[in-house]
Amino acid sequence: MHVVPGLKVLYFGTPVVLISSLNEDGTANLAPMSSAWWLGQSCMLGLGNNAQTTANLLREGECVLNLPSSAMVHVVDRIALTTGKPAVPDYKVKQGYRYEPDKFSAAQLTEQASDLVRAPRVAECPVQLECRVVSAHPFGGPASHATAFEVEVLRAHVEEDLVIPGTHYVDPLGWDPLIMKFCEFFGGGDNVHPSRLAEGWSMPHELRTTAV
Repeated sequence: MHVVPGLKVLYFGTPVVLISSLNEDGTANLAPMSSAWWLGQSCMLGLGNNAQTTANLLREGECVLNLPSSAMVHVVDRIALTTGKPAVPDYKVKQGYRYEPDKFSAAQLTEQASDLVRAPRVAECPVQLECRVVSAHPFGGPASHATAFEVEVLRAHVEEDLVIPGTHYVDPLGWDPLIMKFCEFFGGGDNVHPSRLAEGWSMPHELRTTAV
């Protein structure tokens, strides 16, 4: 039997992405997000309008989509409740967000120069996608609160061990992406780490975590 609970959150499960972009002063911003999907050489990204990343993508027209493995959940969680915007909105303050101007250092990650865009890659991420913004659309009516970005993947960098030898394909058995389901972190089908984001959003979860 089905019920109609009136769901408040619809994150059924998507890969976590660390988006790197450039701030107005030329410094790097890094933000975890999980509203992304791919088709061909294009990707759609959903970002809130109060995010620093949204402002950066609208201004610079480029970014890098860095895909962490499930083993990197600890570094992703370190910056889950941070923002690159100095003026933190009240609702985010209540959720536990704080301003962090240097996300790479806070996450203990390394900037790596990109080939085709100005935004840096995350050296530790096994998959890095250099992208340019193709279009941006208001999203979430009746009063738009988010932006849907279409980006084109210009160049994909993949850890050599993840590529099937002699092909241009990623080995699906070797690639274990970090997945976010209803604000919780999963890898290989298991909950792999407590989530600060779930705490900030007051998610009513009681999960058994598998250590990574």
